Amino acid sequence: MSEIAAKETTKAPERAISKAPTRPRRRLIASRLVPYLLLQALIVIATLLGLRLLQPSDPDEFALSGFSMRQDGVTHPVTLPHFTTSRNSLDDPPLYTGTFTFRRGDAASGWSVYLPRFSNAVEVAIDGVVVLDSRRDANANRPDRNTPQIAAIPSSLLREGANEITVRLFVWGPLKGFLDTVYVGPDAALRPAYETRTLLFVTLPVVFSAWQSILAVILAIMWLMRRREPVYGVLAAAMVIGVVQAYVPPPVPPAAASRLAAVLLASAPTESALVVMFGVLFFGWRWPRSGALLFVPGIVVFVVGLIGGPPLPRILFLVLGIPTVGLCLLLMAWVTTIAVVRRQDAASFTIGCAVTIVLVCWIQDMLTVLELVNNDRIFVSRLSYSAMLVAIGAGLTWRFARALNQVDSFAGQLVTRVREAEERLKASFVREEERARAAALANERTRLMRDLHDGLGGQLVSIVALSERGHEGATITDAARAALKDLRLVIDSMDDIGGDLMLALGSWRERASAQLRPHDITLDWRVATVQGLPLHPELRPWHVIQIVRILDEAVTNAVKHAQARHIAVTIETFDASEGPCGLISVTDDGRGFAPAGHGEAGRTGQTARGLRNMRNRAARCGAVLDLRSDASGTRVRLQLPQRFPDSDAAAG
Repeated sequence: MSEIAAKETTKAPERAISKAPTRPRRRLIASRLVPYLLLQALIVIATLLGLRLLQPSDPDEFALSGFSMRQDGVTHPVTLPHFTTSRNSLDDPPLYTGTFTFRRGDAASGWSVYLPRFSNAVEVAIDGVVVLDSRRDANANRPDRNTPQIAAIPSSLLREGANEITVRLFVWGPLKGFLDTVYVGPDAALRPAYETRTLLFVTLPVVFSAWQSILAVILAIMWLMRRREPVYGVLAAAMVIGVVQAYVPPPVPPAAASRLAAVLLASAPTESALVVMFGVLFFGWRWPRSGALLFVPGIVVFVVGLIGGPPLPRILFLVLGIPTVGLCLLLMAWVTTIAVVRRQDAASFTIGCAVTIVLVCWIQDMLTVLELVNNDRIFVSRLSYSAMLVAIGAGLTWRFARALNQVDSFAGQLVTRVREAEERLKASFVREEERARAAALANERTRLMRDLHDGLGGQLVSIVALSERGHEGATITDAARAALKDLRLVIDSMDDIGGDLMLALGSWRERASAQLRPHDITLDWRVATVQGLPLHPELRPWHVIQIVRILDEAVTNAVKHAQARHIAVTIETFDASEGPCGLISVTDDGRGFAPAGHGEAGRTGQTARGLRNMRNRAARCGAVLDLRSDASGTRVRLQLPQRFPDSDAAAG
């Protein structure tokens, strides 16, 4: 979500530019383009000044610039630095001959010959003895490198006074031969300049190439993990080609390795095309089909290099490869300029400035090759190009790491929001629970009031009616006792018994015993299982009232109608299919009655109504009432539910 938001945020200024009216749109573009171009002009000036000011200095007091050159059988004087007039045969390379003066007093640290720059290879001889052959160092023979060479001169070769030095220049690259000023003198005076150039033009490119290889691996892994973002894969491919170009030495004539030479010559234009492709994809645009034309020069150089001989791919590289590199740099500069105008973000500004620096260095190199500027012939575009790729790769890796941090932050925000939602849900659940508890309490109060109205209220009305009709005191006393009994029943049911119905049944046992004692009826109380009845946390007072009233009705029927002498109450728990289930049985030895269907009494009257009430009360609690009666007595069997209902089950 964060990447989508970032892309939407990036596209917002682009949409604003595209939807703006023509005149304000031009003003908006000009307000962004002019400062950017001024900035690039400053960068161009700073780059040119840097190239001038950062030129490595050499010990001029030991410079040898006056030479005679023999080429194609003709000898003529030349002044170093010197460009050969044409490409030469390796069998008869240009031979530069000069002299230097040796003084024994300056030989304490030994003498050396130092060549800051040449192409492609040199063979240096002192008084006819070869002291340096750069063809043995493959990395020093590449025309795009600025590798210096230094060689110690054995003291036995040096003569007091004038000595001859000859330099044979081997040229096989696409460029004309070049030999920079030659320095001969004490090694202690020449070596600092040699080490400075080695640091700038040998060590630093190796460091950049090492960084480039590491970033290529990182970007390749990122692309493998995120295939939907090809920008990482494209930049990784460009960096891999650059690393191959940097570390694989080109074949040195007369070695015939045309395939390797073709790969190396084709790598530069291909790498440049990949960088342009990266720029287009990085700024969120679609790579056009016509963009494939940028890869054509590299493919042509490669194919021709595989088929043709060594000179042809080098000529094609000069004609197609180098212009393609320049074209790609110009396209990259154009892409970054458009990105700056549309996006106005740090990434487009940074890449645009880097491209400008590389473009200036490339133009500097081209002017040097064409001999339109000084004769230093130091190629800096490759060095700046590698630095640009390293900077872009580092920036891309940093952006990826920042995206991961944003994802982590987003995940943290999600966790916080989920935790807050959970807290709100818990609070809502507590409120709902309190509301449900209040509703249950209100329902409980309503049921108790209704039960008091049906029981105690009816008995009080009966007492009043008996009093008004002038009945005897015993009748009114019985009605009053019944009312008092009913009131105690309601009060006892309000006690908190914690779901243990056995506590309520214990109170009922005391009242039943007191009721049966005047009639000489024996109450046999038996708990068949150890736990008695299962605990029911959902048990409510109105459940207790219904159960106790069922038992009261069973006992009252046994006393009033069955003329029983013995009543047995059995409490037990049995294992039903869905778990333990409680069972209460009331059995008397009275005369019984003839039940009709569903256990109804076969006669009408108060007994039948009492039995219907018992069934209704059992149904309201979710219990099952089974009533069986014959001449030997009556048995009421009440099977309790495994879970008492929250509402009146009989009401549906």
